[in-house]
Amino acid sequence: MIRRNCLATACLAATISFAAGARAEDITIGAHMPLTGSLARSGQAFNEGMQVALKVFNESQSKHRIKVTVIDDESQPAKAVTAVEKLSSDGAAAIIGGYGSNIVGPASDTSNRLGKVYITGGAVSDELVQRGNKNFFRINNNAGYQRGVEGLIEEVKPNGVSIIASTKEAPMLLAKGLEESLAKKGFKVTLHPFDPAITDFKPIINKVKLQDKSEIIFMSAYENDYVGIIRAAKVLKPPVKAIVGAWSLATPKMYSDFPDLMQNVIGTTFLPFPVEVKDEEGRKFAAVYKEMFGKEIEYASTLAFVETMVLSEALARSADAGTLKSAGLLAEMKTTNRPSPLGRITFNEVGDNPNFALSMGQHRDGKIPLVSPAEFATGKLAYPAVPW
Repeated sequence: MIRRNCLATACLAATISFAAGARAEDITIGAHMPLTGSLARSGQAFNEGMQVALKVFNESQSKHRIKVTVIDDESQPAKAVTAVEKLSSDGAAAIIGGYGSNIVGPASDTSNRLGKVYITGGAVSDELVQRGNKNFFRINNNAGYQRGVEGLIEEVKPNGVSIIASTKEAPMLLAKGLEESLAKKGFKVTLHPFDPAITDFKPIINKVKLQDKSEIIFMSAYENDYVGIIRAAKVLKPPVKAIVGAWSLATPKMYSDFPDLMQNVIGTTFLPFPVEVKDEEGRKFAAVYKEMFGKEIEYASTLAFVETMVLSEALARSADAGTLKSAGLLAEMKTTNRPSPLGRITFNEVGDNPNFALSMGQHRDGKIPLVSPAEFATGKLAYPAVPW
């Protein structure tokens, strides 16, 4: 069964009051998020960022009121597809996608079949923009993550890199891209694929320790995998100098949940923690997020905020032009060109954001300074430094 989640914050965003005499046109969007299941930590952060964006947008003008219906896809592709079908049949003007390329892929295919614009900040597979799906848009991509990790590795020049990668679509894409690119640059690279169902990473860590003898472990996987890999490494203590990972690793939530595992671990991110936001929109986002949820913004919530603002603005432009019920929203999405807390957002002919780039952050006693690239660093890289 589909579990529909109109969270308290969603209802708050959907019932903003307006000044007397103002006429607001209600526009409903649909969203599927992994609020439960293996990807729930990221899904909940995405949902929070989306709710803040709707509150900020609705309070910024009185002509349009954006509402959202959220369905929990339970971190499962089939349930994400069913969610999109339900949201579309209920009249959603567009769909905000969930997390994980293997989930977003079939869900966005369904949205395209139903003629609904679909936007995501949680799926990086290159294949997603190679399908000819004209209704698909995303604000991040594999290339941006790969550049961030490569930059760090080139700075420290390790004697070997061991890549431990889930065989799921997006993690393996990033892993193979790094393997090829780093090898061309003269680094010794060993790739260790693993089935997403495994939970015991000690055999892989033993190979890293006894065979690879690398200086860096790079993890291309998801939150539960990171925890298992680092726990195994903490027991076996391979002679590495750093543990690095990709998305949803350098977040305050990971440190608060696993303080014994995260110290000195490095991951992709946009902002340091505590948050330092320089642009006006980012400061507004951070303030409202703190007001609504009592905590600082983070990686996944920032992605969700930006994608929701982009969609909301395109919906409003299309409604103003009287084209919302035709192909107007699709056309307005293609005209997007705006700054954001993530940098400039534009979409190319396949719906990708070519401007996407990020930095690397390192866990330090509950803080996460940016340590690479040097021009964006807010702290010095601790290297060698591992969680044990």
